[in-house]
Amino acid sequence: MLSQLPCFSKFPAIMGILNVTPDSFYDGGRYLGKEAAMERARQMADNGADIIDVGGESTRPGAAAVGAQEEMDRVCPVIEAAAKELPVLLSVDTTKSAVAAAAAAAGASIINDISGASFDAAMLGTAAASGAAIVLTHTSGRPREMQSKTSYIDLIGEIKSFLERVSAEAEAKGIDKGRIILDPGIGFGKTFEDNYRIIRHIPELKKIGFPLLIGLSRKSLIGKLYAKDENRLAATIALNSVAVYAGADIIRVHDVKAHNLAMAALLKLRQVS
Repeated sequence: MLSQLPCFSKFPAIMGILNVTPDSFYDGGRYLGKEAAMERARQMADNGADIIDVGGESTRPGAAAVGAQEEMDRVCPVIEAAAKELPVLLSVDTTKSAVAAAAAAAGASIINDISGASFDAAMLGTAAASGAAIVLTHTSGRPREMQSKTSYIDLIGEIKSFLERVSAEAEAKGIDKGRIILDPGIGFGKTFEDNYRIIRHIPELKKIGFPLLIGLSRKSLIGKLYAKDENRLAATIALNSVAVYAGADIIRVHDVKAHNLAMAALLKLRQVS
């Protein structure tokens, strides 16, 4: 069960982002290739990552799709090598059931599906068969169109309804409740203000009854704060700290060491009366 996985021996669990892509919004191209990716994975493990999330297709708004075989060719060699060498859990960031199956066979323990299993009807069955945990995320559409679909009557209510429905579907497909993680989808079909509303309403989202993952690292909800281009790390840490204080169980970040240092102070704050 998820509660028995090593990442949940520590609160919060820190998921390091490893994009083996040429076009991801922050680090696209830096770790494209097995050796560069493994060097980065080792660094994140040394810096205290509990999970390393390997992605072979950019999910930034407007990103072009990648074929399943190309995506597998990018992520599977890295996952296989990391599984043999590093003492961390491995996650695959994919919306394709074929990639999820191959990555699980290579050593991934978590499938991180930003579509909430809505892009590929076989995803939930694949996850159940693999035995992997699954992250189910709320989004309004595919990356090329999601930012044209940002109108909600009740943002938090609609996110909750989606996550409640898809988590029930996951259980019905045979995925144990203890292997389901939910993500409200910051940056995926949300306005600038919506992203902040999600952070404010984390306690409400926690009522669904599953561990909550927050992925806001260096995204546009931070970049749009500034009149000119600024380093987004400080605000990323600030917002992730608020999210964890509100109850987020996993934070998905580019900067593992900085967040580990910040979380030590936050956890001390939680411990004192």
